[in-house]
Amino acid sequence: MASVNKVILLGNCGRDPEIRYLPSGQAIASLSIATSTRRKDKNTGESVEDTQWHRVTFYDRLAEIVGEYVKKGTPLYVEGRLKYGKYTDQSGVEKYTTDIIVSELQLLGGREGRGEPPSEGSSAPRRAPVAAAPPAASRQAPASGFDDMDDDIPF
Repeated sequence: MASVNKVILLGNCGRDPEIRYLPSGQAIASLSIATSTRRKDKNTGESVEDTQWHRVTFYDRLAEIVGEYVKKGTPLYVEGRLKYGKYTDQSGVEKYTTDIIVSELQLLGGREGRGEPPSEGSSAPRRAPVAAAPPAASRQAPASGFDDMDDDIPF
């Protein structure tokens, strides 16, 4: 039976990334991403913002990209999988963790404040600009040769 463990987050980096290297040389970057939702409070009618914080981990080349181009406040799109863990703290209490192990990353927003932007040949993923569709009035049907026929065919 197939199974799926997939997470997609679109949010802002909550703190500067922490980069470390294993003895093997493998890069690991950790940061938190904030996602927010808005709702109206039933009693007061005021808009209430609910922010969730997500622990996110990047490995290898993605970790290096994060270390170079991401800082607190950077908007990010990430895809990955959930990983649950358990540890015992110093006072002997068992604690549980939930991490997102990232497999896809897109840096969103402008290039300001991130140092030199990646070159066109760089492996840093970028979100492509979305071109707006022309207004309906300016759209023209392709010339097929059938529009200019004057035949009165009954079907």
